[in-house]
Amino acid sequence: MTTLSLKKIYSGKVRDLYEIDDKTMLIVASDRLSAFDVILPEPIPGKGEILTQISNFWFGRLAHIMPNHFTGQSVYDVLPEAEARAVEKRAVVAKRLTPVKIEAIVRGYLAGSGWKEYQKTGAVCGIRLPENLREAEKLPEILFTPSTKAEVGGHDENISFAECESIIGAELAAQVRDKAVALYSEAAAYAETRGIIICDTKFEFGLDENGTLTLMDEVLTPDSSRFWPQSQYQTGISPPSFDKQFVRDWLESSGWNKQPPAPAVPADVIAKTLAKYREALDLLTAA
Repeated sequence: MTTLSLKKIYSGKVRDLYEIDDKTMLIVASDRLSAFDVILPEPIPGKGEILTQISNFWFGRLAHIMPNHFTGQSVYDVLPEAEARAVEKRAVVAKRLTPVKIEAIVRGYLAGSGWKEYQKTGAVCGIRLPENLREAEKLPEILFTPSTKAEVGGHDENISFAECESIIGAELAAQVRDKAVALYSEAAAYAETRGIIICDTKFEFGLDENGTLTLMDEVLTPDSSRFWPQSQYQTGISPPSFDKQFVRDWLESSGWNKQPPAPAVPADVIAKTLAKYREALDLLTAA
C-alpha cells in the first residue's frame, strides 16, 4: 500500500480514511478481504481498484435518488502527483459525514443468514414470511432488515425495525428504509438487464452538516452484496456468485471457528475470487 502524506484517521476492514480538512477526506480501498467480520491474511490483488470502479459506477447511476459523499474533486486536487497517480483508481475524495449508526440491509431473495433464520423461525429479522419458501427464492416483497454497526473485529447483529427506530429515531429510520429500498430496486432492475441478480446488499448512510441523509462508503459491490449470475439461478440451492461467497464457502468447509486469526486462503481460491469480481465489473459497466 502506498504511504500518503495525509494523516490517517481510520482503518476499517477494507478501507483506510485520510484527513484532507475538516469537511473532506480521502477514502482508499485496500486489497484486504474480510469474511465473517475477520480480515483474512492474504489480500486479493487489484480488488481495491475493482471495488472503487464498481462503487463509482453506482454512485453516478443512483445520484438522482439521493445525494452521495462525492465532493466533485479528484485525487489530483488533494495529493502530490506521485501519490495521486499511485491511488487514483482506488481512492475518492469524500465529504466527512456523521455516520448513521445502523447498517441498511436490503433483501430481494431468501439467502444467507436470512435463509437460516427463516428455517428456524419462519421470519427474517422479525418479519413473518409465507410458509414453504425455498432457499434463494425471490421474496414476495423487498425486505429492509437493518443490523447494528460493529466496530472492527466485532460482529454486526440483525435487529428489528423497532430496534432500528430506537437507535436512530423513527423519522430517520423511515427515511433510511425508504431510500435503501429505492436504491436496491433501481439497481436490481438494471443489473438484471446485465445478467446479474442482486440477491441482497448493504448500504451505509451519513448526515451532512445540514442533516441531509447522504449515501456513503461503498455501493453495490461484491463486498457489500450477493450477486448471482442469472443464467445459473434456480431456487432450492445457493447459486454460484460473483462475490466473496466463494471465499466464505471455502472458509466454511475448512473447519475454521470464525474467530481470528483466519486461515490462509489457497492461491486458487484468491484467483477465482478476483476473476469473479472482474466479471461483475465488466458485466455492469460494459457499454
